[in-house]
Amino acid sequence: MRMVSTLAEKPVAVFDSGVGGLTVLHELLVSLPTEDYVYLGDTARFPYGDRSLEELRGFSVEITDHLLESEVKLLVIACNAASSAALGTIEDHLIARGAEIDVIGVVSASTQLAVAGSRTGRIGLLATPATVASGAYERAVRAADPHVHLESVACPDLAPIIQSGSPFDDAVVATVRGYCAPLRGAQVDTVILGCTHYPLVAPLLQRTLGRGVQLMTSGTGVARGVERALAARGLLNPRTDEGDYRFRCTGDVESFRALGTRFLQMPLGEVTHVELPARLSV
Repeated sequence: MRMVSTLAEKPVAVFDSGVGGLTVLHELLVSLPTEDYVYLGDTARFPYGDRSLEELRGFSVEITDHLLESEVKLLVIACNAASSAALGTIEDHLIARGAEIDVIGVVSASTQLAVAGSRTGRIGLLATPATVASGAYERAVRAADPHVHLESVACPDLAPIIQSGSPFDDAVVATVRGYCAPLRGAQVDTVILGCTHYPLVAPLLQRTLGRGVQLMTSGTGVARGVERALAARGLLNPRTDEGDYRFRCTGDVESFRALGTRFLQMPLGEVTHVELPARLSV
């Protein structure tokens, strides 16, 4: 990482429960290539999808405090479960610490795109149980357009299947079809992929749902939100060459590197193992 001399040259921080958030980081690297990034995957406590709200809020605050030590200029919660449960908690925590940085979550980013893109006002959501149970997407859809119907499906097995890196077989296809069946029955025309792991199975989802259904991921919306937030504060990095990106994880480094390349679709450089102050297992 380059020596930082101004606030605008500080890195953007991104965190997720595992490697799924790398699909969001990929969009940031493409859309805002002059920025530096630091990414933390909390792989020791993956998955977040079946955690309680209290656990998710606690984990998110621990990670936020860790990333603040790197003097970051903006924080991206690239995890739907953490965004759904802890966005407000993190904002309050930053205020309490006197850290004047913006926080961008993934829920509002994908919801706004989905509502704007739906022709019929019937939208589907595929997400982890924790994200569905939080009601965050229902609230976001209702705020964007109270006349839009959201059909939510909890998918407890999908993120762990993708995170495992195992080849997709007939059992995986059957699992995906089962999750998509209620959405087909509800005749949705747009589906929000409410977990950053799910873009890795987008072709399978598209085939199952039909070519007339739009799939909405959070990466594009998050990148737009980050750019607007940085521009509003005058914090866009002024340099013209490509920025750096580096990685940290709380679990096994080699597993993160091997699977992370698939998600990021770019080479991974150094991956550093970190231990957060609180317990790593619950």
